[in-house]
Amino acid sequence: MRAAQYDKYGPPEVLHEGTAEKPVAGEGDVLVKVHGSSVNVVELRVRAGALRIATGFGFPKGIGLDFAGEVEAVGDGVAEFAAGDRVWGFLPGLPHGRSAAAAEYLVTRASHLSKAPKGDLVELAALPLVGETALLALREHGHLKAGDRLLVRGASGGVGTVAVQLGKAMGAHVTALVGAKNLQFIRDLGADAALDYRTHDANQLGTFDLILDLNGSRLSTYRRRLTRHGRMVTTSASAIPYILFSTIFGPKRVRAFSAAPRAQLLADLAGYVESGSLKPIVDSVHPLAKIADAHRSLEKGDGRGKRVVRVLP
Repeated sequence: MRAAQYDKYGPPEVLHEGTAEKPVAGEGDVLVKVHGSSVNVVELRVRAGALRIATGFGFPKGIGLDFAGEVEAVGDGVAEFAAGDRVWGFLPGLPHGRSAAAAEYLVTRASHLSKAPKGDLVELAALPLVGETALLALREHGHLKAGDRLLVRGASGGVGTVAVQLGKAMGAHVTALVGAKNLQFIRDLGADAALDYRTHDANQLGTFDLILDLNGSRLSTYRRRLTRHGRMVTTSASAIPYILFSTIFGPKRVRAFSAAPRAQLLADLAGYVESGSLKPIVDSVHPLAKIADAHRSLEKGDGRGKRVVRVLP
């Protein structure tokens, strides 16, 4: 089968379309024919070798976490899916081995995916990881409820565009910090207030019941913008030292987490799409053979939403 691969760590140019053996579904597994995948920031670090202690030195390696496609076959013991079902999800852990989600086929546990909502499966591949991350941040870690004031820092990226939409769907008043050129774009997604982060200092803002930080910088400054019982959630690993500090000093604790594929959360996410409350935000679509362009685009930054890889020829 066709699969995106790289033979050494390095810049986007190391990525190419190679071949790998088509996987087989074992007990409890689902074999998925992939229509689309998408690029996440962690994959840039993996490809560059920043996480080589975890990913090792065996090459070639596959790449990609997110996927949306159709069930090709199921293993023994799988009753909830059948051949032809539309499904989506993301692979757990770091991409490794000769193939990952950016390939014609993949095998994953049945508990790691759900039925996909209606829509184009290539575009829907933009949502699973960032969507579950945003849902976890707002609902399970941020305890967002109707009427809360929510601030999203870095709102024009993958997680941010989802968080703005989900925040509105949950009944919150959403303020988004973005670059000047994305102000109208983020308002169109539903933000009640869109502010240029370059011209609006934290001290100029009001107070918030929940702050979702997608940058990992100036946490102490923004923490002061929390209400008495406010919460701050960050997805940045660079914030870990400050998170530890916040657990010791003061009641306004900063929380961090990492997402793992959970069927129920993915099903809940699909429900938001089906209801019209959430749509995938796709910056660009690239064929599998040009996945390097997708990585290059994300590294340059300044985009809106996700870079998607079309796997189908």
